[in-house]
Amino acid sequence: MVHKRVVVIGSGFAGLSTATHLAAAGQQVLLLEKNSTLGGRARKFKAEGFVFDMGPSWYWMPDVFEKYFETFGKRVSDYYELTRLDPSYSVFFGEDDVMDIPADLEKLKQQLEKLEPGAGVKLDEFLKQAAYKYQKGIHDLVHRPSLSLTEFIDFSLVKDLFKMDIFQSMSSHVRKYFTHDKIIRLMEFPVLFLGETAQKIPALYSLMNYADIALGTWYPKGGMHKIIEGMVSLAVEKGVEIRANAEVVKINARAGKAESLLLSNGEIIDFDILVAGADYHHVDKNLLDPAFSNYSEGYWDKRTLAPSSLLFYLGVDKKLQNLHHHNLFFDEPLGPHADAIYKNPKWPEKPLFYVSVPSQTDPTVAPEGMENLFILIPLAPDLEDPEKTRQYYFNLVMDRLEKLTHQEIRSHIIYQKSYAHQDFKDDYHAFKGNAYGLANTLMQTAILKPSLKNKKLSNVYYTGQLTVPGPGVPPSLISGGVVAKEVIKSLGK
Repeated sequence: MVHKRVVVIGSGFAGLSTATHLAAAGQQVLLLEKNSTLGGRARKFKAEGFVFDMGPSWYWMPDVFEKYFETFGKRVSDYYELTRLDPSYSVFFGEDDVMDIPADLEKLKQQLEKLEPGAGVKLDEFLKQAAYKYQKGIHDLVHRPSLSLTEFIDFSLVKDLFKMDIFQSMSSHVRKYFTHDKIIRLMEFPVLFLGETAQKIPALYSLMNYADIALGTWYPKGGMHKIIEGMVSLAVEKGVEIRANAEVVKINARAGKAESLLLSNGEIIDFDILVAGADYHHVDKNLLDPAFSNYSEGYWDKRTLAPSSLLFYLGVDKKLQNLHHHNLFFDEPLGPHADAIYKNPKWPEKPLFYVSVPSQTDPTVAPEGMENLFILIPLAPDLEDPEKTRQYYFNLVMDRLEKLTHQEIRSHIIYQKSYAHQDFKDDYHAFKGNAYGLANTLMQTAILKPSLKNKKLSNVYYTGQLTVPGPGVPPSLISGGVVAKEVIKSLGK
């Protein structure tokens, strides 16, 4: 039997962050990864000369990444090279109706003025409030462990919460400033990452617009996995032991304390502290005995999940026209697609979709003269996703993509791979095959999220997208630091 002071399950952003924080604080840390490659949803794979990021593709909130590495006396530039994208992304509203979103704020204001006189001034007002929310939310609120309501009982904080519009919807908030449909859709777009419609997401999350417009959209040369490579390098430097192909199948506990875990190869590892960066529901319902579970199956079934996704990774043997690094296809109404995700879960008839072409920015991710494409369709979780259905939606999306960009693509595809619900379940034990975790609705915020601490086992903690502060790469980085502080506090006692 092997004994480790702290064991962390999962090598995604949250797991690596937790492990590194604890190792830097002097703890002996072992990090276990189920899969053969590190990074969780941010893994990469190579095929026929193409390099594909499997999950996250947007680099927003660069200050969060910088702060993470600075905590350990490092800089982002020690590990990867960043480029600010310009345009940040393109939005396809229809055939020959495309808006490129410039990195320069003044140029964006000029664009909006052409659509709606006065929108430039309104954007300044909108971003001023969004900046306040960003500073208070990302640099204060999300760093609270949300273990008790007392963390939030503070007069100045209560006043701040009202100023941050947590009781107003993003939809109504945006419409206080803008009336043009295209501007409204542009301002509501970032909350699509948060797992609900703008009618259900608190206006607090206009902080995402500040991240988008003011802080910019960036790209780490070599792909998003370069962040993982940097984090792994730092973790190892701080003394973290990392093991891949090490799936945990059972957590053994008694008398209010977890004692050991069992790996799929039969090995037993005991520990003093366990931090689960794996899927929270999987750990709660499948790895722990029912007596030590935090929540009932009924509780989990009532959670509002962010979407799952159908992804296509494509290698194309020519350079493509009329596409940038990030491209949003809003050529169909959002309403019916949103209904198929959130109200009446089903495969949508006319889905919106997103296309990333990193080879437009980075020639290292595709053979010379070729392109690397990543296509994403947001979907309701827990759908059946047979190959026939995947192929139907591939053709549906490709029909529109070719029409809207005025070029033949399908006949030039030399590599194709799909990824959807069942793959998320197989690779990550993802609850209902979700891609992004829990939706950031008001009733799933802060203390109303699944707790980062097990209520029945004194030495078991949780980190990542299903607990505080929530889904997304920057929140996952922060989540690891928040949990590490709680662990260190407990060890101090």
